[in-house]
Parts: sequence; C-alpha cells; structure tokens
Amino acid sequence: MSRQTSQKIAFALLTAATVVVVVPIVLVIIYIIAQGIGAINWEFLTAMPRSGMRKGGILPAIVGTVVLTLGTAIASIPLAIGAAIYLAEYARDTWLTRLIRLAIINLAGIPSVVYGLFGLGLFVLFLRLGTSLIAGSLTLGLMTLPVVISTAEEAILAVPQSFRVVSISLGGTRWQTIRHQVLPQALPGILTGVLLGLERAAGETAPILFTVAAFYLPRLPHSPFDQTMALPYHLYVISTQVPGMPINVQYGTALVLLILVLSMNVVATLIRSRFRRRRQW
Repeated sequence: MSRQTSQKIAFALLTAATVVVVVPIVLVIIYIIAQGIGAINWEFLTAMPRSGMRKGGILPAIVGTVVLTLGTAIASIPLAIGAAIYLAEYARDTWLTRLIRLAIINLAGIPSVVYGLFGLGLFVLFLRLGTSLIAGSLTLGLMTLPVVISTAEEAILAVPQSFRVVSISLGGTRWQTIRHQVLPQALPGILTGVLLGLERAAGETAPILFTVAAFYLPRLPHSPFDQTMALPYHLYVISTQVPGMPINVQYGTALVLLILVLSMNVVATLIRSRFRRRRQW
C-alpha cells in the first residue's frame, strides 16, 4: 500500500469518526430546539412558577443556576489554580506528588451522586449550613476541583521552559516569572479547564439534590443560606414528578439550560481566543 493510499484511508476513517460523533449531537440539539422553542416567551423566562409548575415561568430556576455556577467558580477556581501552580512549579517529583496527582485523576471520575452525599454529610449536617446556596456551591466546587487542577497543571507545564530561564536570568524571582510569564501563556489552557468544570457544575442534578435544590420555590434566593430552584433539578422534576406537564414546557426548560451552557462556552471561547492570539509560542 502506498503512502498516499494509507493517508487517504486514515483521513476517511477520521472523517467518519467525526461525523459519527458530531451528527447525533447536532440532531439532539435540533430536536430540543424544535420541541421547546414554542414554550420560550417573555413570561416563561421572567415569571414565577405557579399552579404546581404547570403555568408561569422558570425565573427562580434560571437565577438559581446562575448563582450556583458563580458560587462554584468562587469556591473552586482560586484553590484549583493555586494547587495547579504548586504542583507544576514548586512541588518536587516524589512519590507523594505522584500519589496526589493520581488521587486528583481518580477524583475526577467519581460519580456526582457521591459528591452530593459527601456534601450532605459535611456541609449540610456536620457544618450545619443546611440545604443552602453555600452548601451547594461548596459541593459543586469540590466536584469541579479535580478537572480544573488537572487541566490547569497541564497548561502550565506546556509553557516552554525558555520563558522561565530568560525571566530568571534577567533577575526575576520564581513568583514573578510565574505571574508575568508562565500564567499569561498558560491562560488559554486554564480557561479551558475552568470552562469544562463550570459547565459540568451547571448541568449536574445529584449534588444539588442533596444540598440546595428545592422542589417548588416560587421566589428568588435572598442570602447564601437560602434554598433555590435550579434548571437541572427543575427539569428532572417536571419530567418525572409532575403529571400532565406539557411536553413543550419540558423541552423549553431543557432549551434554556442548553442555551445557558452554550453561552458560557461561547464567552469562554472568545476570551480564550483573544489570549491565544497574544501567545508568543
């Protein structure tokens, strides 16, 4: 077999694999849009639910999801990036650091329901935070940490060593080198990890089921110690627990959640692309 023939076969197989992955996703998105677009209107997005969630809107669920995502970011991002910097730039390659990295990888694969039970035991019961926004945000933050740490560490390690050598040779300290040279170059990769973690947190149901989500709460949260509705749990409830729920309302809720997650993705992609254009390697 000639080199050109093998290259064409490889290209065809890769194209087929891409189509197999992309086409079902596109079809699912189109189906959700077609089924749910009829429910989207101003009242649906801005009104409180009523009549057992069969009428009104989903404003508390939208606000609750946004607030939980912001709380997750506050709880996880600084700690995760700090841990990634330490592991990549300060920690020596010993059996302990290798064990820590292995533990981080394993934690990223733990089912979300386990994090929910852990959050229930630690934050809700032991620390007596109750079912609240702060308990839910801390639980989702713990679930997000492994993903952000792993991707941020890989992004930092991918920065060429020459940046560090030149900075230190010019008299910069290690922290100055990390802050002014390494982190700006690694920022696109770090943003990717943050995006993956927050998107997972925004779409999770099990952790918030144990720590923060309310079945029916037609009001907005007023403090970090309040319960709230959230789109993933709200979608689960109206799809399985409310008899006679119109199908377009179910898919309309799914469409709003999909738009919220995709909007986060678009914003993060634009920011990442802007910083990537400034990258010097």
